[in-house]
Amino acid sequence: MTSQNKAAPNKAAEAAAAQGVHSLSPHLVCRDARKAIDFYKTALGAEELIVLPAPDGKIMHACLRINGSSVMLVDENVGCGAASPQHLGGSPVTLHLIVDDADAVAARAVAAGAKIVMPVADQFWGDRYGVIADPFGHQWSVATPGENAPRSAEELQAAARKAFAEMSAGS
Repeated sequence: MTSQNKAAPNKAAEAAAAQGVHSLSPHLVCRDARKAIDFYKTALGAEELIVLPAPDGKIMHACLRINGSSVMLVDENVGCGAASPQHLGGSPVTLHLIVDDADAVAARAVAAGAKIVMPVADQFWGDRYGVIADPFGHQWSVATPGENAPRSAEELQAAARKAFAEMSAGS
């Protein structure tokens, strides 16, 4: 990183960090955020930092800690521009979670109601990796970094070429 690209100290980010919130956090819109919070606690070991219900009981703001990172949630309110993936017919975003045991996390998530999108398996880039869809329309990739991962861009490109060639030969 050059000195031109180096950001100045961010006092707002420092203040947020003091409250357990990262300076960049996903903010998920969920149909039934309370159930989503319970799912994330069961499936991903989430810890509630704050849950603020609106007068009607819906969640107007929640912040969880998942694997050391802050994740915010709100109940769907289409009239206010907060549409869930279920309302939109899906989401192009996948949240990436690095864990010690991708197989165990995926299994726990499935037991809590998630569906497998891509089974956990060893990948050419070196991770043990898979993708789940939670019951609220959000996709999560879970990965355990491998010890024999390609080290350079050239090694990674060679591993990708080999993996794609094998996939093409098998189809």
